[in-house]
Amino acid sequence: MQAIGKYIIIKTIEEEITTKSGLLLSSEETSKLRYRKGEVLNVGTDVNHLKEGDIIHYDQAGGHTMLLQNEVVDIILESHVVVVL
Repeated sequence: MQAIGKYIIIKTIEEEITTKSGLLLSSEETSKLRYRKGEVLNVGTDVNHLKEGDIIHYDQAGGHTMLLQNEVVDIILESHVVVVL
């Protein structure tokens, strides 16, 4: 699989979020967050600042979810990335 142009293929990393008091938030609560964490699986031909294996935070409202090679992945534009860890 090869992304084209400014598109990036991402594998979402599910995060467990706890409050300051130690309560674990449910997946329903975490799904309300605007940004998600993911690992870059493949970068498009015109992507300049990312590489495979980078861990990023990205705007989950700006992409598409697909099934590629029996794996659920997100396809986003480079401009939807807000943080590279």
